[in-house]
Amino acid sequence: MIALECTLCSKRYQPGEVRYVCPACGPDGLLDPLYDYERARGDFPRLDAAGIARYLSILPIKNPAHLPPLLVGGTPLTRGDRLARELGLQHLFLKEDNRSLTGSFKDRASAVAVAAALDEGERLITGASTGNAASSLAGMAAALGLTTVIFVPARAPRAKITQLLVYGAHVLLVDGSYDDACDLSLEATNRYGWYNRNTGYNPVCLEGKKTAALELWEDFGREAPEAVFVPVGDGCIIGGIGKGFMDLRRMGLIDRLPRLYGCQAEGSAVLSKCQDGRIVAEPDASTVADSICVGYPRAASQALRAVRESRGSWLVVTDEEILEAQQRVARSTGVFGEPACSAAAAGLFQAVEKGLVGKDERIALVVTGSGLKDVEGAMKGPCGQGIPVPRSPEGLEAALQQIPGLL
Repeated sequence: MIALECTLCSKRYQPGEVRYVCPACGPDGLLDPLYDYERARGDFPRLDAAGIARYLSILPIKNPAHLPPLLVGGTPLTRGDRLARELGLQHLFLKEDNRSLTGSFKDRASAVAVAAALDEGERLITGASTGNAASSLAGMAAALGLTTVIFVPARAPRAKITQLLVYGAHVLLVDGSYDDACDLSLEATNRYGWYNRNTGYNPVCLEGKKTAALELWEDFGREAPEAVFVPVGDGCIIGGIGKGFMDLRRMGLIDRLPRLYGCQAEGSAVLSKCQDGRIVAEPDASTVADSICVGYPRAASQALRAVRESRGSWLVVTDEEILEAQQRVARSTGVFGEPACSAAAAGLFQAVEKGLVGKDERIALVVTGSGLKDVEGAMKGPCGQGIPVPRSPEGLEAALQQIPGLL
């Protein structure tokens, strides 16, 4: 790494000069790590490593030994041929980060964050989350013996809160929204000097998220696909994926960026409405997709840039469309994603209807979290219910008669 550059004013800082955000621009002045890309290309990717460790030459990690002793990244890219045929597409792929260690895409950022914290001699890490970032941080920290203090909304799904507790995190259940939890985590950082993992604050976290773009480049034969669909709340994932493809272009490894489609829930669609760069917060943001329920997106500048520079677009979907997409993807591909990543699938369906994608284009759908993270959310969809069966042949016969066309 040779510099940190503000995404708002473009001012550059030397590595180590600033830890979190641009002093001139404040909390919205997120910093981009920049590298000696010509030099980095000589050791990219590292063929002797697996997961995100393949990309160390463009990651802000000083000591690779500080990475958790776990496989992070390296998630499969699988074909969704049945779903593709239903949509009239030829090349649809699912990037399955639902298979990550803690069940979500956020492991990528958390692994880099804990390594960077150890690089700086920190042993306690804090952060705010709707659940996934928190549980991934707790898991990565547990593998390294670090202490975590996590702020989450009290209404977060029980599965995610349970993960935190099992990993040994100190869990603070905030009587409020994700935005309230985020504000409290920043207050704790400033008051107690704790190392902060929030992606829309700490620049090293976005670098972890960009590794998904680097993997997609490898997955597609060292080329960029034509389009990538990403669920968006805070803007961190799409901002990170955008940064990854930009870094590949800086290294001369691709000559174009894939179009990035940011998919937001209708009740939490701040970024889709601020394409002029002006953010109008939604204090009452609400959606069944808890992971993308954000009233004030902390990574707005990076998310907006990712969509703008890639010539993609924003797509807004309803909760009903999200839950229908969750079931449709599961039943046609076998991949069970949580409601948040199902927003990306619903966005894809909308894009097909609008003619935004070509039938012969290579399209990647990013599955950011496991459906098992939020079973209660899935049950709100059209998945149906089980049929009670008495313990008798007659009871079995009666139960099977309720299933049309089975007998």
